[in-house]
Amino acid sequence: MKIVIVTGSSRGLGASTALKCAERGMGVIVTYNSNLAKADEVVGAITAKGGKAIALKLDVADSRSFEEFHDAVKASLETVWGRTTFDFLVNNAGYGLYAPFSQVTQEQFDGLFNVHLKGPFFLTQALLPLMEDGGHIINLTSATSRVATAGVSPYASFKGGLEVLTRYMAKELGERRIRANSVAPGAIRTELGGGLNDEFEAMLAAQTALGRVGEPEEIGGVIASLLSEESRWINAQNIEVAGGYII
Repeated sequence: MKIVIVTGSSRGLGASTALKCAERGMGVIVTYNSNLAKADEVVGAITAKGGKAIALKLDVADSRSFEEFHDAVKASLETVWGRTTFDFLVNNAGYGLYAPFSQVTQEQFDGLFNVHLKGPFFLTQALLPLMEDGGHIINLTSATSRVATAGVSPYASFKGGLEVLTRYMAKELGERRIRANSVAPGAIRTELGGGLNDEFEAMLAAQTALGRVGEPEEIGGVIASLLSEESRWINAQNIEVAGGYII
């Protein structure tokens, strides 16, 4: 059984990814920051269908906690799966902020930076000793790094940085046959940034070639597919999953 760690998987895109990976027979380590109840719901949904999953606490904003998380992953692998390594890492955890460029504070900037760029960098680094050779890293980026959208400049900038980092991961980890790709969602129906009201959804749908916003399972399914053996020759790519957003 392949094992995947999905950060921020108690809800939204992370939860969808965890469920889609489990449907493909993967064992799943669900991570949560504060909402254990939601994480347990995801674990319960997986185990109810015969899958195997556990939930571990992880604050991606606090890189000082990554050594402790590494130890928790190592212990869980041995206890639950009888293994010393895992196969896949999906760096998904994140949050949104809507603020004009002129009004973004240093605290807001630093918070987004810690979660969306520094966190994935050093978490991946901390977990590499436990990752199986031939594994795969997927980083969640954003269509906002391709199309400038007012009000999300720091978020989009760090997602753009994560896209670049993905290529460097693919380059430097290739000697271990570890692939690295990024997935860039467009407008998706999640709680990110406070969620969608009817007016905002209609605006986003009008900017998308397929005339609607996406659903979380449409992102989770792509990620699970990329982790499969059929996608083994896809590497160092940023794959936008956005229904044709502002084209």
